[in-house]
Order: sequence, then C-alpha cells, then structure tokens
Amino acid sequence: METFKRILQYSKPYWGRIVISMVASLCVGGTDAAIAWMVEPLLKKIFADKDMTIFIFLPVAVMVVFIFRGVARFIQGYYISTAGQLAIQDIRNEVYRKHMELSLRYFTVNPAGVLMSRVMSDVGQMQSGVANVVTGLLRDGVTAIGLLGVIFYRNWQLALITFIVLPLTALPAQKIGKRMKNLAKQSLGQMGEITSILQETFTGVKVVKAFRLEQSSVEKFSRTNLGLYHFLRKSIKYESLHTPIMEIITSLGVAGVIWFGGSQVMSGRMSASEFFSFLTAMVMLYGPVKKLLSSYNTVQQAVGAAERVFEVIDRKAEIEDPADPLEMGTARGDVELRNVSFRYDDEEVLRNVSLSATRGEVVALVGPSGAGKTTVMSLIPRFYDVTGGAVLIDGSDVRRLRLDDLLRQIALVDQETILFNDTIANNIRLGRSDAPMEDVIQAARAAFAHDFIMEMPDGYETSIGDRGVRLSGGQRQRLCIARAILKNAPILLLDEATSALDTESEHMVQQALANLMKNRTTLVIAHRLSTVLHADRIVVIDKGEMVEVGTNDELLVRGGLYRKLYDMQFSA
Repeated sequence: METFKRILQYSKPYWGRIVISMVASLCVGGTDAAIAWMVEPLLKKIFADKDMTIFIFLPVAVMVVFIFRGVARFIQGYYISTAGQLAIQDIRNEVYRKHMELSLRYFTVNPAGVLMSRVMSDVGQMQSGVANVVTGLLRDGVTAIGLLGVIFYRNWQLALITFIVLPLTALPAQKIGKRMKNLAKQSLGQMGEITSILQETFTGVKVVKAFRLEQSSVEKFSRTNLGLYHFLRKSIKYESLHTPIMEIITSLGVAGVIWFGGSQVMSGRMSASEFFSFLTAMVMLYGPVKKLLSSYNTVQQAVGAAERVFEVIDRKAEIEDPADPLEMGTARGDVELRNVSFRYDDEEVLRNVSLSATRGEVVALVGPSGAGKTTVMSLIPRFYDVTGGAVLIDGSDVRRLRLDDLLRQIALVDQETILFNDTIANNIRLGRSDAPMEDVIQAARAAFAHDFIMEMPDGYETSIGDRGVRLSGGQRQRLCIARAILKNAPILLLDEATSALDTESEHMVQQALANLMKNRTTLVIAHRLSTVLHADRIVVIDKGEMVEVGTNDELLVRGGLYRKLYDMQFSA
C-alpha cells in the first residue's frame, strides 16, 4: 500500500482531470444502477398493466440512456487516462533526472541497457497499472456500490447470499496478485538484460560483423528472450487462472440466489418481475466486481515495477553539493592532489599520490595500462570522491565547491570521443550553450576543424548522427578539442587528445593545443610519449603509486620505469 500510495502522489497535480473523470464515473455507475432499478417497474408496467405508451417510448429511452452512458464513459476514460499519462511522464522525468545525478560508479556497475529498461519498461509497467486501478476504482467501484444498494433494497435476504460470496473471491485474488508482483519484477529484470544486449550489439555492430559474431549474438539474444518467456508464461498462467476461479466462486452465489429466489416466487412471497430485476442487478454487479479483482493483478504488477523504479529515485547520490559551499568565481587554475588514496569497492586503486600543477604548467601522467592514470584525472572534476587525502583547486578542497562552480573551471577532452546526435554547432557548444556562432567558428578554426565542417552538406548545422557516426575518428576528436577551446576553462584535462588523429591532423591540433595551454593548467594522460616530451613535469604512475617525477631528460637519466617505457616506444 505504501508503494501504491506513493504512485498516486504523482497524480496530485492533475486533480482537475481526475475530478472530471470521477463525475463521469458517477454518471456511468449511476446509469448502471438506474437500469437495474428500472427493470422491475418497467416490466410491471408493460406486461402486467399493458401500458403501451411506455412500451413505445422504451426503445428511445434505451438509446438515450446508452448515448448518455457512452459519452460519460468516454469523458471518464479520456480524463483519467491523460491524468495517468501525465503522472507517468513526471515519474519518467524523475527517474531520468535521478540517473543524471548519480556518480560514474553507478554507471560502471549497471549496464546501459539495464538503466534504459528502468526508464522505459519499468515505468511503462507502472503506467498500465495506474491507469487500470484508477479507472477500476472510479468506474467499477461506483457501479458496484450502486448495484449493491439496488439488490439490498429489492431483497436483503437474497442480497446477503450474493454478498457472502464476494469476500470469498478476495483470497485467491490476493495470492495470485502476490505471485504476479514477484513475476513482474523478475520479467522486468530479464527485459533489462534484453535491452542491454540490444544496446551492445547495435552500438558495436562493426565489431560484431568484423568477428562474424552474428550467429552467436542471435543465439545469446534468443536464450535471454526465452528466459523472459518463462517468466511471462507463469504470469499468463496465473492471470488465466484468475477468471475461472472467480467465476466458479460467484456461481455459488448465483446458484444460491436462483434456488432461494425461485422458492420465494413460487410461494408467492416475491413477484417474477422483482426477482428478474434482482437477477439483472446481481449479474450486472458481478461484472464490475470481477474487473476490480482483475485490476488487483495489474496493480500488483505495477507495484513490482514501481519498487524497481523507486529503488533508483531513492538512491542517494554519492557526489553532492556541500551544505555550506565555498564561493568561487573564475579560478586561477592551480591543481593539487595531496596524499590522495582511492578505493573502488575492495580494490585499492591509488595510494598516497601527491602532485601539483600551477597556472601555465603542463603535467603529464604516464604509466602502464591500469596504473591509475585515468582515476587520477577523474578525481579532479569529482567524477569520484577520494577515499583518502584531498584534491585542491586554488587551495580549496573540491568537496567544498558546488559542482557547477567546479566543473565550470574544467575542460575535458577524453580519449573516447563522445558526440551526440545533434548538429556540429551544438556539439561544439556543449560547454557554452549560449555561445554566438562567431565564437563557435573561431574555436573550430583553432582546432583545425573549420575546413572539413564547411565541406559538410549543411556546414555547422549538419547533423552528425548517433555518436558522430558520420565523421572519421580524427574529425570527431577535433570537434571535441573545439568544444574544449570554446569553453575556455582555466584547467584542461586531456586524455590522449590526439590519439585518433593522423600525422597531419595531429601536427595541426598539437599547434592548437599549444596555444590553448598558454596561461592554463594542463594535465595530460599520455600513452604516446612523443606527445609529452616537452611537458614541464612528467609523473610516472605504476600500480596506483607515484614512482617517478621529473622532466623527460631527468627521467631518462634515472633509468627507471619511464626509461623502460621510452625505450619500448622509441627503440626503432
């Protein structure tokens, strides 16, 4: 109930639509009750009193009543469904917003496909549940109450027989609903696995085809899809059991009413028209009751999905703004890591790393793969928080700064070129969404990207496709560099920013980066040592520890790990 109440909280902003739907539901339910009520007097007037006027106008009255009922049902269904859609839209926005607030750690643990499934499939399952239950409670609930009133008024003894049977239907409904809830959670988890496979194979289709993995990918998808079928099959089984069980139980009530009511008619204590009116109301009553019980299964499925969704919404963000943040305008750009340690779960990634870089300096991080270079770089913008020591900018601990203030000081060019399915201009503007076109073009020129942009069909307004698929690797990298140039931040983080460039493009971009680095603090992760030979300081990291610091010449003389890496790359 707590979960369900929480779902309904999202409907509060749309109470106006719900009120309109409730009024229309009263009309629908009232019409059903009125029809059952009018059966007895109409039959008496027509067949006993031979009233031809009523007989002539009855067909017209039936048409009018059902037109009124149909309009009311349309209004009820339309307004409650749109209110549910708007509420679900708010929930989906909330889930996506919460995902965006969570740290990188969360995204490294959970596959992208699973996260996509939470936003789409899980929330979609909630949507059907909310729409069904609110519709059922309003329309079928009002109808059932009205019809109960009619049958108790007509004959309280027969009504008791009918009413005694109704609670018996609740027990199997509850047990089936609980199973449906658990199966809903399991099937949604399996749906996340399917979405993950789709996301991996579609984005990595080039690798799939290069290694002829089509058949194995299809087989993996089929196995996972079969697992989903097993969960859905159980859900179908319980859902299919529900209606027969309800009908068997309600048939006991119908049989009891027919036996007892028929006895009263034959003994003269009840007229045939009264008995027929009662039977009409009773049969009409079982319809909405059965729908209400059926809605319970849907509600349980929605609650199962909601529990998965609220797990995300309730998850506490690891990286948050401090309660009393320090104010920071434009930073000078001095960066210091002071005795920094970092653990990833049980794995110690960094141990007592201390380094500094001042305005105008270029500090390069080198070392074997897995040494911890990228982790060092990720701690500066607080993608992760240190587990020991501190990261300082201009002497202030980054944990004391607002994230907006912190990230405004930093421009990042990553080895993985991340571009979005948008225009070239908007991809360059990511760091400054309000930048005028003149500044965008200037940044592109500085990154030696302007010429190839102007060769595109629509120039800067050309859409580059998903992840920039329409561009070469070098072109994508130059757009990322243009983005960093446009942001004009005092601190630059470059993760092998020229790795995807050919020799000619690399030369041009190195010149652009050299101009960009002036009077800025630059930290570079270098896999190719040729790109950092002239760095002010080279920091060598191995197995999470800082093992050497110096210039290229100083480190070569020492003959340590840097010399070994240097010889491996330049031996030819």
